[in-house]
Amino acid sequence: MRLLGRRALVIGVIAALTLTACSGADTDTTAGGNNGLEKTTIKVGILPIADVAALFIAQERGFFKAEGLTVKPEIVASTQVSIPKLVSGAVDITLGNYFSVLAAQEAKMANFRILADTFQAKQDVFDIVVRKDSPIQSVKDLKGKKISVAALNSIGTLAVDSTLRANGLSPEDVEYAPMPFPEAPGKLASGQTDAAWLTEPFLTGVQKDMGARKIADTMTGAMADFPIAGWTTIEPTLTKYPKAMAAFQRAIVKAQQIADSDRKAVEKVLPLYTQIKPETAAIITLGAYPSTLNQTRIQRVADLMLEYGYLKSKMNVGPLLVPMPQ
Repeated sequence: MRLLGRRALVIGVIAALTLTACSGADTDTTAGGNNGLEKTTIKVGILPIADVAALFIAQERGFFKAEGLTVKPEIVASTQVSIPKLVSGAVDITLGNYFSVLAAQEAKMANFRILADTFQAKQDVFDIVVRKDSPIQSVKDLKGKKISVAALNSIGTLAVDSTLRANGLSPEDVEYAPMPFPEAPGKLASGQTDAAWLTEPFLTGVQKDMGARKIADTMTGAMADFPIAGWTTIEPTLTKYPKAMAAFQRAIVKAQQIADSDRKAVEKVLPLYTQIKPETAAIITLGAYPSTLNQTRIQRVADLMLEYGYLKSKMNVGPLLVPMPQ
């Protein structure tokens, strides 16, 4: 089955990266530091996308500092790159799209733990786009075409798979081209890909800069209001630094609440870690920024992955969720 073949491929890639990932994480473990934290400096893997806006809101408003934390963001290409860094100890926490985290959990790469929810899809936050002069007019026209996604066997392929199935096609009808989001617009413009699955700020960027056309919103039907990603660590890190992880949770949840209720706060921080300009930040489409960990919501991801053949057996996501500190 092609889906399972792709699944095996990405697990192999992740495993290989794990063996070669740098393990030079910050080792500040001074007991009795600020607020009695076991570790006061933590490294966090992020992507240059709207999902992580709350982290920069927390930085800007001093929420981490108030908890005694210094947070050092590190931009990575995808969750499939950040997971090996997390497992090796090169980062303490990472933005983890739920698909990749659950796939890695089933592959027994580590015992992953989700500290806080990050991002939830809304209408037109994850679209398939084509060049303005492309002959592709609908999803059905994608048959035999090359579509860029951030990574193979990821939330991107799951979303596109769902869209293809809803339009009478299957994943075998297209070719997926994995590449980091920042590279996708150029590949689309040059004709090296026929379509691109993009999120913000790249989605608005290609529409504004090159007149790209949307042919499908992939977050509809089975994917409507889909949980996208969460702040993720591993069990050994959580066990070693429980106070530091709880401090991160408290700070990020405050920032998530602001991100979800104050669009201007998100617009302000986007240019700090992306190439997006303030005028573009003001018009991009944003998803939701949940401030609670809801098992029922995240279970949707595991169940759909199982239905589409990305997981071998049913998974209960409950043990992966870290309760919020009081």
